[in-house]
Amino acid sequence: MLDLNDIGLFVQVVRFGSFAEAGRRLGIPANTVSRRIQELEEQLGARLMQRSTRKLKLTDAGHELYANSAAAVDGLQQAGEDLIAGARVPRGLIRVAMPADFFDFYKMEWVAEFLASHPQVRIEFVLSDATVDLIEEGIDVAFRGNATRGPNYVVRKIQTRSIGLVASPSYLAARGTPATLQDLTRHDCLFVPQARDYATWRLQDLDGAEEEVIVTGRVMANTARAIRNAAIAGLGIALTPILGTADFEAGRLVPVLPQYMRRDLGMSVVYPNRAHLPLAVSAFIDSVVGRIRAETISAQGLQ
Repeated sequence: MLDLNDIGLFVQVVRFGSFAEAGRRLGIPANTVSRRIQELEEQLGARLMQRSTRKLKLTDAGHELYANSAAAVDGLQQAGEDLIAGARVPRGLIRVAMPADFFDFYKMEWVAEFLASHPQVRIEFVLSDATVDLIEEGIDVAFRGNATRGPNYVVRKIQTRSIGLVASPSYLAARGTPATLQDLTRHDCLFVPQARDYATWRLQDLDGAEEEVIVTGRVMANTARAIRNAAIAGLGIALTPILGTADFEAGRLVPVLPQYMRRDLGMSVVYPNRAHLPLAVSAFIDSVVGRIRAETISAQGLQ
């Protein structure tokens, strides 16, 4: 079987004009260069060059091999140099999986700033609340509300947040305000279906004790954004992340049973367990984590 390294060495010998110069440029003794070219000729069954004390002259077979292999050798060399450069400067395409409502609280202007700082990076966002297989789907990094741990993934929690019950003033005016958690069984609730037509909500009271209630409703959806919008439209009571006070301040939503929350949830960053994480991916992770943590601290300072 041909050693492709010897073909690459042959190309360099032709370019540098002698075994000695090729050896000097490549850090290989000249006699080693000569021996490897001889072995290549033996494998090919053809003489590639005529040797003299002053210069090398390609045979017809040598011309043919050089013409057919030089571009390929250059391409491999360039590919290697590109990878080395990519290890020093963020570059290439990043495929990012995010919840469908991610850009409701993560500003697209921050993405623009990141891209301006890293002009060789491109980003493809895959927005869905479904948990995808990162490796199978070719995802470089995912930001998830409830990450499933596994041996193939690295999981880092970057934000702790609470979820609570909310509804629109119009819904509560029409249906009344529940006084206990079990009162939710008599209300239309908005949820991501866990079974065909109901969901189990587990919440903690002020003392940290956990209670659960089975809820039903007429509207179900598979994204947090759709659930929030349905709540604003007066279609029921929702259990949603408490990300800020904008909806409360605008009067679109009001808290329901505020003594009940789930406080152990949060946003995590997940990426395949690789020995060498691409620099573009790590730079984007650092950018998003920094922004989210800064916004969390700012929001807590305003409360």
